[in-house]
Amino acid sequence: MTIDDTTSRAPGQVPKPEPIDITATVERIRSLFGTGRTRPIAWRLEQIDGLERLVTEREQEIAEAIGADLGRNAFDSWFGEIVGLKGEIAETRRHLRRWMRPKRHHVPLMQRPGAAWVQYEPLGVVLVIGPWNYPVLLTLSPLLAAVSAGNAVVVKPSEMAPATSALLSRLLPEYLDPEAVKVVEGDGAVTQELLARGFDHAFFTGGTAIGRKIMAGAAPTLTPVTLELGGKSPVVVAADADLDVVARRLAWVKLMNSGQTCIAPDYVLVEDSVKDALVEKVVGAIADTNADQAPMKRIVNQRQYDRLVGYLQATKGKIAVGGAHDPQMFGIEPSVVVDPSPDEPLMREEIFGPILPIVGVDSVDAAIAHVNAGDKPLGLYVFSRSRATARRVVDAVPAGGAVVNHIALHFLVPSLPFGGVGASGMGTCHGEYGFRTFSHGKSVLTKTTRPDLRFVYPPYTETTKRLMRRIF
Repeated sequence: MTIDDTTSRAPGQVPKPEPIDITATVERIRSLFGTGRTRPIAWRLEQIDGLERLVTEREQEIAEAIGADLGRNAFDSWFGEIVGLKGEIAETRRHLRRWMRPKRHHVPLMQRPGAAWVQYEPLGVVLVIGPWNYPVLLTLSPLLAAVSAGNAVVVKPSEMAPATSALLSRLLPEYLDPEAVKVVEGDGAVTQELLARGFDHAFFTGGTAIGRKIMAGAAPTLTPVTLELGGKSPVVVAADADLDVVARRLAWVKLMNSGQTCIAPDYVLVEDSVKDALVEKVVGAIADTNADQAPMKRIVNQRQYDRLVGYLQATKGKIAVGGAHDPQMFGIEPSVVVDPSPDEPLMREEIFGPILPIVGVDSVDAAIAHVNAGDKPLGLYVFSRSRATARRVVDAVPAGGAVVNHIALHFLVPSLPFGGVGASGMGTCHGEYGFRTFSHGKSVLTKTTRPDLRFVYPPYTETTKRLMRRIF
């Protein structure tokens, strides 16, 4: 879900956290879980209420921390971090009792009399590893799912957003059970040390490369993992699409958080007959969208800035707008690149920045073939006035999620599962899907002691064998 690294960052350093005894911390929280304190619904609802109070009462502090880490303004932090989380909280509070209720299952004739059901139990002590790009939303969202399922949780915020990490470390013990929810700050080495302790589940949000390391770190202890990753989310624009709407929605979502959004539109595939018109409208929409903001979009750190500048310098496409950059503030001007080469980094690697390639294709079918030639994306977006065309694209392209005639807003529907497929991730979160990710569905069958038919027990005669074949 993010491009990860730990090298030089923008000004506004936060002192490094004090080291802690990770082994002792994990042992204490595991002991606490063993008491059963986190299982009752009352405890779960208290944690849910605490999360809601945290993001409501401390919204200004959250915005200030995110501003220090990412240069985002307070309104954008509210929209990007708080809105979606509050929707998930409301969904969870409304339906938690139903999710927790055992689900009855049919018992076949040969098993009667008897009753069968699935009951959802907490996994135990789980690890939530947050990202830097949406450091509150994408850390607290899986935390919400974990506590709603009755787990004790170790939270490891991203060291790439140190002000937000420090804030979460200070605030979470004030609003949630401080013995059942522990915050551990630190870098990738701390994450690997945590994984080595063994958890009942690990939930990671970040880039695909680091996701592989998380999976490898979890393997020795057989810790199951959910990986929310990223990838090159395409936008397919058919010739019959409303180009004004396409341009506005592209510009809005692409520039959100300087393009550092896992489900941001990574590149556009548009039918050749309307390509030039779309480019012109996107250039205008970017100017409108960015009119009241700084001309440069701030990038999280030096390495990511250098990577994106390298994309612009290496492109063989035409830069229709933008291209300027400022090394002092790690700033990059919103940029549109038309028809870059398919083998250049801009078209092979996840961009994760304010650069939008627009590529002409012969047809919608050609766009489908282009997308399917690469890794399965986290998000798929298609614009068309034709329901049949839109459905054809959605059905033909494997992706974590899809949106027709808009971009990324499926994330804000809390009842929909959110997750990737293939290189874009495994497992899901949000609503009941998040609850189940952090729960074990235990199968239970109860039987009576009477009748107790003797013929089902050995030794078997030829008659009882024939009878059992008919019954079973």
